[in-house]
Amino acid sequence: MDIGAKLKSARVQAEMTQEQAAEALGVSRQTVSNWETAKTYPDIVSVVKMSDLYGVSLDRLLKGDQAATDYLHYLGESTDAVSSRRRQSFVTLVLVYLGIWAFSLIVFWFFTSGSDAMGYSLMFLWVLLPVTTFVTALLIGRNGYGGRRKWLACPAFGVMYMLADYATFSAANMAAFGKFNLPEWGMILSGALVALVGMATGHSYPRRPDGGGQ
Repeated sequence: MDIGAKLKSARVQAEMTQEQAAEALGVSRQTVSNWETAKTYPDIVSVVKMSDLYGVSLDRLLKGDQAATDYLHYLGESTDAVSSRRRQSFVTLVLVYLGIWAFSLIVFWFFTSGSDAMGYSLMFLWVLLPVTTFVTALLIGRNGYGGRRKWLACPAFGVMYMLADYATFSAANMAAFGKFNLPEWGMILSGALVALVGMATGHSYPRRPDGGGQ
């Protein structure tokens, strides 16, 4: 008996219609039908819900035959696919942040003159970079990239914030007056605090996982 037939048998034994099951599971009747005819596979959360709803053990639903083994293999592949998409999304997010950071430096050095360099530097350091840092950190916190280690990104954002100042306004000042200045280490704290607020905000409102198999 395949996984779809097992789900249908469990539902029938529980004396529930597809409409009743769908309403209890929070999915459409067509979704339940697709699961029972093996057109699509339910996600593991839905299987657990059906186990409780139909009064059937997970062991009975998922073990004992090749079809169930195929389903478990499907779950493994789905988990790998989700992990891969998460990694790609995280890498894309980091690249966008670095791209904005680098583009701003390029604009400062190649598209501003001495008369407006300071104004641009202030706009970059006090508006663009903080907003970019906040939004990036918020998305990291909301999507849970990095798990518990995501908080380590806050000091990294702080370092990037300090380097942004050092590579623009500070560097221009050193070039103009022919002197060497150390980085403003306090900028690390400023950038880290912005990132911390953004990440905490995203962590407080995590993204809801999409329902599978619908």
